[in-house]
Amino acid sequence: MSTQPQTLSNVLLIGESCYDIYHYGSCDRLSPEAPVPVFKQIQSETRIGMAGNVFNNLEAFKLKVDFITAAQQIEKHRYIDQRFNQHLLRVDKNETYMLENYKFNPKDLTNKDIIVISDYNKGFLSHEECNRLALYCKEQQIPVFVDSKKADLSCFEGCILKINEKENETAKKLPTTYELIITLGAQGCEYQGETYPTEQVEVFDVCGAGDVFLAALTSSYLESQDMHKAIDFANRCASYSVTKFGTYVLTEEDVSGLCV
Repeated sequence: MSTQPQTLSNVLLIGESCYDIYHYGSCDRLSPEAPVPVFKQIQSETRIGMAGNVFNNLEAFKLKVDFITAAQQIEKHRYIDQRFNQHLLRVDKNETYMLENYKFNPKDLTNKDIIVISDYNKGFLSHEECNRLALYCKEQQIPVFVDSKKADLSCFEGCILKINEKENETAKKLPTTYELIITLGAQGCEYQGETYPTEQVEVFDVCGAGDVFLAALTSSYLESQDMHKAIDFANRCASYSVTKFGTYVLTEEDVSGLCV
């Protein structure tokens, strides 16, 4: 695979985003009030997560991406002892169901080669609107790649679904026609009854690995039109991302090396 698609592809990405906020510090003593560590903050860093991380990684592959996301941003605050890169606590804010909802508009799909849905099931993407979009894309023969945490996935008729092992176990309803990719962590992933193993690496942080997989899968499929090649490439990219700390965006150098 080359470092980017041969012709510039137009992608529409839809989904909820968040701010991944990392608070770095140290814990040198216990609180006198309770047997809990006292966190002394030294610095903070903010990265874009969820669908925002998919967007950044799609752009890393030099794709032209239009991005529809909610104005309401979830915040995930992670407290890290920087001496050991130990994750001590995560505090989520603004995670209640969103007042703003995505409304399907066929005009948004004009001249799009592929649609990517990054659905964290926070209320932005309703079952009804996803169903309208999926049926329209099926009629127009526009491929739709979906990563969703919905238990009822029947709204994604005709789509390519990428879910993890736990999400597959808890899925209550599936579409009539669909393709399913199940990611299995260190074991790789499964597609059409075949297991695609991944390189064994030292896992540093799994945060955002699914977003990297989705972006790499989309990019490779756009170039090769071969799902098997796309899955192999997505496996390599996701495996590489877990060797890095925090929400990771592939660099141009990463992409060049992984495409070899």
